[in-house]
Amino acid sequence: MESISRISAMLDTARDLTLEAAHSVGSARRVNSRPSNPELPFLQVKKLLDSRNDREILEGLRKVISMMYRSKPCLPFFSSVVKNVASPNIEIKKLVYIYLLHYAESEPDLALLSINTIQKSLTDQNSQVRAMALRVMSGIKVPVISQIVSLAIKRGCADMSPYVRKAAALAIPKCYNLDPNTLPQLLDYLSALLGDKQYFVVGPAVTAFLEVCPDRIDLIHKHYRGLVRKLVDMDEWGQLATLKLMTIYARKCYPIRLRRLKKNKSKGFYEDEGSDDEHDTSREEVQVLDPDLELFLKACKPLLSSRNSAVIVSTARCFLHLGTPEYIDTAIGPLVALLRSPQDIQHIAMYDIVAICLERPKSFVGYASHFLVRSTDTADMSRLKFEVLALIFPHCEPHIKELILSELEHFTRAADITIVQESVRAIGRCAQHDTTASARCLRLLLSQLSSQDGNLVAESLTVIRHLIQQDPQAHVNTVIRLAKNLDTTSNPQARASIIWLVGEFSGLPEEENIAPDVLRILAKGFADESEAAKLQIVLLAAKVYLHYLNRTIPAQQEPVADPPVPQSTQNFQAPLDSAIENGWEEPKPITSDDQPSKPEPEEPPTHPIPLLWTYILHLTRYDTSYDLRDRTRLYRALLANPQSTQLASLLLLAPKPVPHTPSPSENRKGLMIGSSSLVIGVEAAGTNGISGYETLPDWVKEGEEPDPKLRDELGGKEVYGEKKSVPAAQELDKAVAAKGLTKGLAGSFGKERSLDDWLAEEEEEGSEEEDGSTEEETESESEEETDEEEESEGEEESDRLVRR
Repeated sequence: MESISRISAMLDTARDLTLEAAHSVGSARRVNSRPSNPELPFLQVKKLLDSRNDREILEGLRKVISMMYRSKPCLPFFSSVVKNVASPNIEIKKLVYIYLLHYAESEPDLALLSINTIQKSLTDQNSQVRAMALRVMSGIKVPVISQIVSLAIKRGCADMSPYVRKAAALAIPKCYNLDPNTLPQLLDYLSALLGDKQYFVVGPAVTAFLEVCPDRIDLIHKHYRGLVRKLVDMDEWGQLATLKLMTIYARKCYPIRLRRLKKNKSKGFYEDEGSDDEHDTSREEVQVLDPDLELFLKACKPLLSSRNSAVIVSTARCFLHLGTPEYIDTAIGPLVALLRSPQDIQHIAMYDIVAICLERPKSFVGYASHFLVRSTDTADMSRLKFEVLALIFPHCEPHIKELILSELEHFTRAADITIVQESVRAIGRCAQHDTTASARCLRLLLSQLSSQDGNLVAESLTVIRHLIQQDPQAHVNTVIRLAKNLDTTSNPQARASIIWLVGEFSGLPEEENIAPDVLRILAKGFADESEAAKLQIVLLAAKVYLHYLNRTIPAQQEPVADPPVPQSTQNFQAPLDSAIENGWEEPKPITSDDQPSKPEPEEPPTHPIPLLWTYILHLTRYDTSYDLRDRTRLYRALLANPQSTQLASLLLLAPKPVPHTPSPSENRKGLMIGSSSLVIGVEAAGTNGISGYETLPDWVKEGEEPDPKLRDELGGKEVYGEKKSVPAAQELDKAVAAKGLTKGLAGSFGKERSLDDWLAEEEEEGSEEEDGSTEEETESESEEETDEEEESEGEEESDRLVRR
């Protein structure tokens, strides 16, 4: 009968499998005609959940979970789902736990009914069931069960399975969010989990530490070296959390120590050649790393080969903020290798590369070819690559410089306006950073002025203007060449830049000055110019007229500034009769009439420059631009009195500062690499970064750091990754003590004796036997020595007799 029942059960199972396979095949065929998973009526789903067959319950739970993730109302099934939490089937338990986590907050009373069943699962023989039960219990957001969750975490921390301990570590932040008053208990659990021997338990423990108590650095001291040793074996999430924790820990516990070393200088072939350098006391400061900090940095090096890009970026951040330049150089290659990743990772990695390149551009010189723009790169990616090429340009070899300039010149003819502008600006930054290549860059930019692209010409002229301002005296001929391009240049900004440059050189001698002629030509077509060009024409006219006044009326300004004082005015009380007796006329009292008389009305000017100035004033008087009319009134008021041009000279002819074009990412220099604030930028994120951004703490001052002895590991603790030889006697004693057999041994022998005691007695007996044997050996050896001495004495006496 038993065989028949078994055969019937196997047939039923085979029939169910056949029906399920047929159903799946039929649904796959109908995938294009109708939905593969049609919704069942409420009563039918409830009937499946209330069934006694695990297969039907599993099917019903799948329907409910699919409805739940499609935002369908599933709360009416709560009681039918929760009663299946006691099912021994793991698949059913998983789905029930997922449902509980989703709806426990909205139905806390019904969720509490399943707590007892979940607590029973904490003692299940299957470690996966225990870990799942702990995960679900901590995920039910009901504050009433906070103490129960805390006890479950305590039990999970002492579990033999590392999966359960890992679940306990992940449950600690959830318990803290339920009830912050459980923090003292959770800190004890955290301290135990941080010292766990398994690396995949320590990673979640570090994550929980950063969420619950990131300021309690004192809990890390005794686990520091263990965490560093386990870093390589952790998963990616654990590595990221540990790298973040250790970076903060290093800043708070290791001060910056510098050592002054003599600079290495090559000695001459002869001894006298180095005599001048003997008194040279120049030294350079080198950072000295703490041994524990160096241990951490060395443990981070293997992470540069990680398959996770976030781990590579975090490692590079540790080297940048903690390590020496040698460590930073080791992270450059893996960062550049990320440019072969998908496009989103390339974009973020490029921002990190630019941030490091601002600090150490020399390290990227060997990777210059990796920053050449490809056809698939976006405009933002191209801009970042142009920035890196401009930063490393001064440190490259001549052939690499020529390659970079050729690359930038090629993209000045691109179809995208933003790429054209960025390439021209990059050429200007290259000339600014390397003065030896400024002439080459200037010729390259001047060749772009004949282009039909107005944006290219305008941007090129802006960069040319900055280059000319760096050394104005050497570029007089360049300004003359630019002035000739006014006939062909139509872009308003380009024309405005050229006119401004001509105005800056309007103070040259008359035989070399082209500003009046340029003004005369521009005045003819003033009405057809753009507003930007009109503003610069008015400024040019004011500068030309001011230089004319300074040349023609220089002598009239001196008496006003320093009038001569006659000697007779030194004594105002002298009697007037003495002056009359000497034949002088009676001096008149000093009045206001004696001051320099005002100039008489001048005749209409006949010089071309005043006529041009007057003509420009009349043209702007009736212009439609408010800004232009206001600017003209200002210049006319400044130049109204030809004898007083000091204020006008101060405003119009003041020396201009040399322009310095910073790198576009210069304002992101203080942001941490790998952060969202670095990618978004200061303009969008603000100076303090977006919400949640945390800056690194400052280095601890020397003398305020914690005692390094706190990081010493306990003597009885096994060190992770190291083999430790333990005597067999010690292991046996521990096993005997653990099973409580020491009391029985003490009762039988009258005294508690360990295996070491027994072995010690045997060693004593053996030593006594050895002592007896050694005494006999020493007696025999002494007898042999006496016999040898007697024989030697007899031989000596026979020798004496023979000699006689």
